Amino acid sequence: MKLVVAIIHNEDAGALVDGLLEKEYRATRLHSSGGFLKQSNATIVLGVEDDRVDDVMAIIAEHCTSRTQVVNPMPPIMEPGEFFMPYPLEVEVGGATVFVLPVDRFERL
Repeated sequence: MKLVVAIIHNEDAGALVDGLLEKEYRATRLHSSGGFLKQSNATIVLGVEDDRVDDVMAIIAEHCTSRTQVVNPMPPIMEPGEFFMPYPLEVEVGGATVFVLPVDRFERL
């Protein structure tokens, strides 16, 4: 058995959980944040039999696509009288960071 931990963009979380449930995978969604954009993420956690990991990875890849987004960076701390106007940046968001970990023991109580 494996523990799959997928850190994904918050906008992709609903579709991913629906896709997993459609294939009868039980998943837990946790709200998280991080990265240099300090935006909301979702962490999806599920236990999977070894031979079904590739199926789960395909579902994640199908629902968590990368895309570009324009963001306004936070201005640096300025001294009084200084003026800095940050320009919007186009950054890539979405996709998934997935960890697959071995599980020594699993019990449903």
